[in-house]
Amino acid sequence: MRLICALTLSLLVACSSNPPASSTYTVKRGDTLYSIAWRHKVDYQDLARWNGIGRDYLIHPGQVLRLAPPGRGATSVAKKSSTAPRTSRSPAATPPRSSVPAGPPVRWSWPVDGGNVVLTTRPNGGQGLTIDGRAGQDIRAAGAGRVVYSGTGLLGYGQLVIIKHNETYLSAYGHTQAVVVKEGDAVAAGQRIATMGKGPQGTPMLYFEIRIDGSPRNPLSLLPQRR
Repeated sequence: MRLICALTLSLLVACSSNPPASSTYTVKRGDTLYSIAWRHKVDYQDLARWNGIGRDYLIHPGQVLRLAPPGRGATSVAKKSSTAPRTSRSPAATPPRSSVPAGPPVRWSWPVDGGNVVLTTRPNGGQGLTIDGRAGQDIRAAGAGRVVYSGTGLLGYGQLVIIKHNETYLSAYGHTQAVVVKEGDAVAAGQRIATMGKGPQGTPMLYFEIRIDGSPRNPLSLLPQRR
């Protein structure tokens, strides 16, 4: 009986000693607010608000960003003051985010012509479409917006382009080859932004995502039906 109790106690101690998941992120060279939010599946506007970042969304290497709202996570526990009472705003006092897109609605179109389409769930929980095609095939913006990221800093996406369509929607185009737009460029729906490159298996493909408030959604529910 004593042996069983000792083993149980040791297991409880081991479990309690596991370090909590990190609730902060240190900005590295080449990071943008959009790419960090994309990687951690949070809305870039929330990330900016939690860290007091302005509408220019500027960050710098070495900056430590909070990945959760104040009051959550191991790093956000406040010390009590013994000199004066401290007031804090209750989370309930913050109005909920509207589910209605801010700005004009997005008129979605397919980013490539033809190709077999497979709904793909990524290991990190992301969801998008894998579309095969030809190497060098044109990839077009699925909606009007502005390029907010272009690079290879997100593991598993290859050369990635992210377009911000409004305050709610982002779209992403992974495993591109020749990118013909740069960060900050305004793009029209259907505008050529890159060409198709090769995926992890060495075959031509595009990985395409649409995110709503930072959360990946099934693009088939938003794209028009193919003829």
